Amino acid sequence: MKLIISFIAILGMSGFALAQPKVNPTDPQPTCYMCPGTYIPVAELDAYTKKAIAEKHIDQQVRDINIGKANVGIGMVYRGKLDQPALDSVAEHDQISEVYHIISGSGTLVLGPDITNRQRRPATQKTVVEFNGPGNNGTEILNGEVHNLKAGDVVVIPAGTGHWFTKIDDHINYLMVRYDPDKVTPLKSAAQSKAYLSKPTSR
Repeated sequence: MKLIISFIAILGMSGFALAQPKVNPTDPQPTCYMCPGTYIPVAELDAYTKKAIAEKHIDQQVRDINIGKANVGIGMVYRGKLDQPALDSVAEHDQISEVYHIISGSGTLVLGPDITNRQRRPATQKTVVEFNGPGNNGTEILNGEVHNLKAGDVVVIPAGTGHWFTKIDDHINYLMVRYDPDKVTPLKSAAQSKAYLSKPTSR
């Protein structure tokens, strides 16, 4: 009986050993070792939209997260009705790429790299420091692609590509994902987000 039990134990140990993954130091390793995930509830995103409307904000950064080789920013943007583009309202960011996911509303967005009358954004500007890093404004995009955006659409804007709202029908509200490989913007935590939402924003 003892022999049978010992044999079963040996089999079990062998099975355990076989189940262990082989450690190979030459295998690719995670670029963000032991990093936590980040959850942002829709109630928090909605709070940013409400704050945008109440305090007349356009762009707000919800979080800025270290993912190892890059930072990822999550923003909420709310733009009101626009009948014609504002002067020098083409935007371009040198180092940060952006992804828009349209939540509500509609508008016309022009994309393209050929920007006229480039003007450097001030280095102290809030959006430069906290949201999308250094870049330029411009007067117009030559030979740009025109997109009529609606709820559910997604737009990817590489760093260096101009983007220009030329018309907004009533409003447009979108989630912004910013990819920051050079980590030019500061991190923003859940606690910092909560503190920001808890009080009126100073401009």
